[in-house]
Amino acid sequence: MKACVLESPQPVENNALRLSEVSVPQPGKHQVLVRVTACGICRTDLHVIEGELPPKCSQVIPGHQVVGLIAKTGEGSKYRTGTRVGIPWLHSTCGRCFYCKSGRENLCDAPTFTGYSVNGGYAEYALAEEDFVYPIPEDFPDLQAAPLLCAGIIGFRCLKMSETASESKLGIYGFGAAGHVCIQVARHWGAKVFVSTREDKHRRLAMELGAEWSGAAFDKPPQELDAAIIFAPAGELVPAALGALRKGGILVLGGIHMSPIPSFPYQLIYQERSIRSVANNTREDGLAFLRIAAEIPIKTEVEIFKVEEANQALNALKHDGIRGAGVLQI
Repeated sequence: MKACVLESPQPVENNALRLSEVSVPQPGKHQVLVRVTACGICRTDLHVIEGELPPKCSQVIPGHQVVGLIAKTGEGSKYRTGTRVGIPWLHSTCGRCFYCKSGRENLCDAPTFTGYSVNGGYAEYALAEEDFVYPIPEDFPDLQAAPLLCAGIIGFRCLKMSETASESKLGIYGFGAAGHVCIQVARHWGAKVFVSTREDKHRRLAMELGAEWSGAAFDKPPQELDAAIIFAPAGELVPAALGALRKGGILVLGGIHMSPIPSFPYQLIYQERSIRSVANNTREDGLAFLRIAAEIPIKTEVEIFKVEEANQALNALKHDGIRGAGVLQI
């Protein structure tokens, strides 16, 4: 099969991925082999490729927002071939540690991650543990469904942790793939959304999707916020977001990697403002989000790239060149 292989971490400007011919993997017990039709590109892919996340294996096929059809099943599988499924970031958990047993499998002590510690979806086929794939709602075409599997699910977990509800005033900092899905769920719940982001095209998209206001990355929203979510991997946004919160407000950090957070005066966090980080997701998050996504229904704005254009797509993502989400068509 064709696959985009990362042999060693390096800047994406170096065309880090090599399009190669590799063997098609074979499913083991309770695994499924998925013929990939679409794979979303994610900022986490950048962190993997550029080494901001420490390498887990000598080489890897990135990609963890995978949509496709089950081509082959392993022994004892509950799925039929031809079933359309999505493969997310959380590839497997141990099921035995304190966190798994307490319903917090996102914090598992021995997890594996698609496109990071195991091969992912920048390829014609990908393996998955059948208990960790999601059936894709029928109304979502493959290319539009792909961003739901990380950008959507993580944005949903951030919203839950922010305690956003009807009439809440929510700030979103950074408005890429996750932000443009998150705002649709927040608006569905009746929240008012204020977006701070550096690119004008992203500010325009925010307004099109129902934001009350949109400004530059460090602009202060015109109203005090009940909660804020930072999707941009920029630690310098933390003091700015804290400064926009009301007393008792919640700041959620939605990225797996962030640049250093500068020091800030205690007054910014005083009066019971809090900072929470989001780590991965549970399967319950994924199932709940996909149900809500189908109810709304979520509309993802995607820019489509051929698999041969993976390096070009990653460069565009790094330099904020994609409005909405980028997706590889396999």
